[in-house]
Amino acid sequence: MPTFSSYDGTTLAYHAEGSGPVLVCQPGGPGRASAYLGDLGGLTSAYTVIRLDSRGTGDSEAPSDPATYRMDALVHDLEALRAQLGLETMTLLGHSAGANVVTLYAAAHPARVERLILLTGLVRAAGLTPIGAEEAFQARSGEPWYADAAAAWDAWDELPDDAGETDAHPFMLASSPFFYGRWDAVAAAHAAAGLTEFAPAARDGFFKGYFPDRDALTAKLAALTAPVLVIAGELDASPTPAAAVEVAKLFPSATVVTIAGGGHFPWLDDPAALAATLAP
Repeated sequence: MPTFSSYDGTTLAYHAEGSGPVLVCQPGGPGRASAYLGDLGGLTSAYTVIRLDSRGTGDSEAPSDPATYRMDALVHDLEALRAQLGLETMTLLGHSAGANVVTLYAAAHPARVERLILLTGLVRAAGLTPIGAEEAFQARSGEPWYADAAAAWDAWDELPDDAGETDAHPFMLASSPFFYGRWDAVAAAHAAAGLTEFAPAARDGFFKGYFPDRDALTAKLAALTAPVLVIAGELDASPTPAAAVEVAKLFPSATVVTIAGGGHFPWLDDPAALAATLAP
């Protein structure tokens, strides 16, 4: 497992697998170790997939300054990783909350981006908010797991502020089917693993103290000439396909693709469709 020293001396780890063009992946969560990305449904057959463990997650060191967990500070880690890999430009993929980081990177370093991929990510860095989440939940009311998952979601939302991290785990797990296009044994195992993959400090510090300014961000993104691909899952609640269209409006030119039957982790729902969408 290779490591490198980032801009402030924090030792970060990354995982490299596959062959072909380099695809640098920023995980989401926020604050989730990159293990949950796996090989992104077999993308390692077409790419050298680089999964970065963000500071304080997975095999990466926790920083001495908690303020560096914030999403705009994580941009510096991506730039340090680019230098470590010896790349002039990068094809960047940000999943979920990671879409914020790669978008902010593209705004700060537009000439370093060869291609930008936002995979089921709502860019809150630009002040975007969910669209149609409740409707997306309700649209799945015919699923056999719906009643239990909906009750767990409500109970999770009603937990007291002083509830411990593990107090939420049963409700998180029981409501997980909403985030998968197909709820089966593979999805259940993926959701269960997620309970151990989050770093609370990294998660809590991701948005802390950040104030979005859509106009300022879009002004910077105007310099981005690289192609941008915004991918939504048809069944995802955040971002819904409608919200993904709003994400695309942040960029001078972006293509929106919706994975039919996909949820928040479309590489588990239809890996072939995702691989075709992300073909080099």
